[in-house]
Amino acid sequence: MTVILGLNAYHADSAASIFVDGLLVAAAEEERFRRIKHWAGFPSLAIAYCLKQAKLQLSDVDCIAVNSDPRAQLSKKIRFALQRRPAPGLVLDRLRNAKKRASIDDELARAFPGETARAKVLRVEHHLAHLASCFNASPFEQAVAVSIDGFGDFASAAWGTGSGANLHVDGRVLFPHSLGIFYQALTQYLGFPNYGDEYKVMGLAPYGRPSFANALRRVAYPLVDGSFALDLQYFRHHREQVPYTWADGEPKVGALYSDSLSRLLGRPREPHEPLEARHRDIAHSLQLVYEEVVFEMLNALHKRYGVDALTVAGGCGANSVANGKIRLRTPFRKLYVQAAAGDAGGAIGAGLVASTQLGQPPAHGQMSHAYWGPEFSHEELRQAISARESDLSRARCSVEHMPDESKLVACVADHIAQGSVVGWFQGRMEWGPRALGNRSILCDPRRADMQQILNVKIKRRESFRPFAPSILREHVRDWFEQDEPVPFMMQVFQIRAAQRARIPAVTHVDGSGRLQTVTLEQNPRYYALIRAFAQRTDIPILLNTSFNENEPIVCQPSEALDCFLRTNMDVLVLGDHVLSRHAGNT
Repeated sequence: MTVILGLNAYHADSAASIFVDGLLVAAAEEERFRRIKHWAGFPSLAIAYCLKQAKLQLSDVDCIAVNSDPRAQLSKKIRFALQRRPAPGLVLDRLRNAKKRASIDDELARAFPGETARAKVLRVEHHLAHLASCFNASPFEQAVAVSIDGFGDFASAAWGTGSGANLHVDGRVLFPHSLGIFYQALTQYLGFPNYGDEYKVMGLAPYGRPSFANALRRVAYPLVDGSFALDLQYFRHHREQVPYTWADGEPKVGALYSDSLSRLLGRPREPHEPLEARHRDIAHSLQLVYEEVVFEMLNALHKRYGVDALTVAGGCGANSVANGKIRLRTPFRKLYVQAAAGDAGGAIGAGLVASTQLGQPPAHGQMSHAYWGPEFSHEELRQAISARESDLSRARCSVEHMPDESKLVACVADHIAQGSVVGWFQGRMEWGPRALGNRSILCDPRRADMQQILNVKIKRRESFRPFAPSILREHVRDWFEQDEPVPFMMQVFQIRAAQRARIPAVTHVDGSGRLQTVTLEQNPRYYALIRAFAQRTDIPILLNTSFNENEPIVCQPSEALDCFLRTNMDVLVLGDHVLSRHAGNT
């Protein structure tokens, strides 16, 4: 038996995965256990979960694969330092980060006292891990693989081809040029300062016009070889000591843009200031220019390789709006985007690289679903409910046990069709940033007022952000202008014009939806629930948003109960248990 731990460590979205004889057994992000969004540091709790799920001890692990290699691109790093002469503080920061990333044994000793680690540590270059996470986990035997993000191991993008178990990296875009930095800097400029706020800009973009597109084409632009570059006068990251916080908590990044960007676009928006038409136009222009550069790159890669399948990873791989246009704007006909396209996914990618190197080439198609996290038994769910019995009584909640699944989904479908907001907690937790029907809040997509209801009752988030539709796979063609499997909610498609008025709660202002396709094989109970709702409404779609309230998605039943009790959610379904608030108590 060969056991491999794959890690994303000392960075945002810290995560762990575990492989046994080349097969993925478990994977989870550290944030779900620490309850801090995008938690950065060493994923000790995620490691403990993976070992428990695999029924193994730390001493059983043969290899620990980490998705960073401080030695990667070393000569290029030295050349950059000699030529560009960055601020001394910037160089010292990089050296300190490299030293910290070398302390795996010390971290394991602290996290697992009394246990012995005999595993060898394998350093996997950051973008190789990304490429493996999408290609080796995909169903394709041959594909082009692309990784685009902020930075990792002195590169911001990489590309190559995969065939069978072989993956070749053919090119990279090196520091300081980065589409991830381009998008993040503009996100900061627009007054969204938190790590990971780029998705807010994607949601805002359809409300604007491309009036700043020509200006931003000067900031980031494609090159004739299919790569891209930044006009560095608009950025600080390459010459100044931009503060980064990656240690044991919420990741924070200082301002990446320079005063030159303010002179180009006008005064930056402060987070507390209202959004104006100019801000919406900048968001729209940013998304447009980003797409132009990416599609130039993808078109060049298709011309170079002549392969019709594409796999995508890296933080920019989470740009679901761009992903949904790949088949329209490039010759690629097949697409796979990993459920955790960002840095968390590097934990799986590192494990897949290690599996290949240790003679256990991974089977393709392992990640046809994303349910790799913790699950809880009927007894554990019952005990969690019993522990909150007094709180539930004060909230005037009834609890009903429904072991018959057909009756359960019928009951919940009725609640949703009657306008209830339902917390749905089932099976193994999702891997990646999206709730995909096991840790979800579910609602009726026909309700035009549902976005406002959700924001008032639970989410308390920006009104311009859309909610996503989960749809039965066999009905996609009837509702969307494309007919592709999207199991991880990583692509945005246009909803057919004739159908938009029927599902206003999941139709964005531009007529689009970030769909999740659901099959019986991937998630039988969620599929049955959507089908039961369709039998009542003739709509094979549910509004699906993450089960949380300004926190990481809930992991344990106690967290689901906490969220249910402190918000105005109407119904909570914990496994076979249906908890309902009495009328007038919301």
